[in-house]
Amino acid sequence: MDASSRITRIVIVGGGTAGWMTAAALSKVLERGYEITLVESEEIGTVGVGEGTIPMIKLYNQALELDEADFVRRTEASFKLGIHFVDWWRRGEAYFHGFGKIGQDRGLVAFYQYWLKLAAQGRAAPLDEYSINTVAALRNRFLPALRERPNSPLADIAYAFHFDAALYAAYLRQYAESRGVRRIEGKVVDVALHPETGFVEAVALDGERRVAGQLFIDCSGFRGLLIEQALHTGYEDWTHWLPCDRAVAVPCANPDGPITPYTRSTARPAGWQWRIPLQHRIGNGHVFCSRYMSEDEAPALLLANLDGEPLAEPRTLRFVTGKRRRTWNRNVVAIGLSSGFMEPLESTSIHLIQSAIARLTAFFPYTGFDQADIDEFNAHADFEVTRIRDFLILHYHATARDDSPFWDDCRTMQVPEPLRQRIALFEANGRVFREANEMFAEMSWVQVMHGQGLRPRGHHGLVELLPEPELAGFVENVRRVIANCAAQMPSHDEFIRHVVAQARAA
Repeated sequence: MDASSRITRIVIVGGGTAGWMTAAALSKVLERGYEITLVESEEIGTVGVGEGTIPMIKLYNQALELDEADFVRRTEASFKLGIHFVDWWRRGEAYFHGFGKIGQDRGLVAFYQYWLKLAAQGRAAPLDEYSINTVAALRNRFLPALRERPNSPLADIAYAFHFDAALYAAYLRQYAESRGVRRIEGKVVDVALHPETGFVEAVALDGERRVAGQLFIDCSGFRGLLIEQALHTGYEDWTHWLPCDRAVAVPCANPDGPITPYTRSTARPAGWQWRIPLQHRIGNGHVFCSRYMSEDEAPALLLANLDGEPLAEPRTLRFVTGKRRRTWNRNVVAIGLSSGFMEPLESTSIHLIQSAIARLTAFFPYTGFDQADIDEFNAHADFEVTRIRDFLILHYHATARDDSPFWDDCRTMQVPEPLRQRIALFEANGRVFREANEMFAEMSWVQVMHGQGLRPRGHHGLVELLPEPELAGFVENVRRVIANCAAQMPSHDEFIRHVVAQARAA
């Protein structure tokens, strides 16, 4: 290939978080010689309910060289150490999925395996007490990892953010436009396809305007204006495994209490409720299955379980969990909700935008659009999203709840074979192996499996090499050190105030 085959005109259809994350990243990576145009309509608006993230968002922000304190101030962000799951295994039971490590590994054996042996003898504290993230979160404390203390749990703290998605999109819009991205206000009314190749040549806008390009990125949300409506790519429906198909969202005022450094997910009779604390409000939502709960019942249940006064009318979203059969089709790449939808149970939506952008830059094409590149791109996208799917199914399937038809169906459903095998392996001796670069690491699977009531019958054989008194001392020392480290951390509210003041002073 030579310079004449280089793609120079990129059109992004749709704004919101997906569109402006894509525009900002491409404006940073493609520093010169590219024309990036983003088309969006304020009349259409965006979904804008995704406010929880996972730690990889920091890599995106760092790649754009965003100042973290400024980002926290401008997006009304709080810090996130994990997710608190309430009533998922059984009513009245709760567990924490914390980011980062559990305990301290010893040699080739994970700490969890040593804990398993003691727990089976009734000699260990609950698993939550061996995670610095969990202990700190449940005490409403926060501190970023202290890399200068490599042998301390304080060096192992992993965190993400809660933020206002609309403010984040506006923040990135300013970033992208300052780097030459051109925004056009308008609604797409038609898509022009090449008569022979079927490639998208241009999008027609209201007012008889036309925007031509070589590479088109579909960030139009559930509608999939390019990837589906124009190219008829097809959709793989996963609602037989993930049956929730509605979400009601409403913000509420912050109560007088602390801003908690975690998302809370509470199981409900036909789904679950999220609580995401920001500096200026709390984001709330009720994800539910319309086969078991009506669109009148769901908002009422949500409004009855808020921590403060609602700040808007509840808004209902309809969705079908699943994915496009191809994320990249011809010269169109779908990013965000146009590529598919994983419900927000583990805050993966924004990460999937981020990973799709990274994948696009890794496979950035010439005008010839080699099919081998497109096929490999799609294979990576499929692998990532199916592993996330299985992780989400685990939350619904591994439960003892039998108090509603919804939970009966989830508990007794047939799950995908890779998930069935992973559960069987864990129930044998507590083993979890991460496959390739799947998103959730071993300790995420361990925490959710354990939290959802799965219990291994045995443990790693090499644990037996450690004498009993030494084993008990090792495990207890880990618990004690983590508790002491968490006690040294400032409160989450105090840390946010410090960061915001730092940003304002800059």
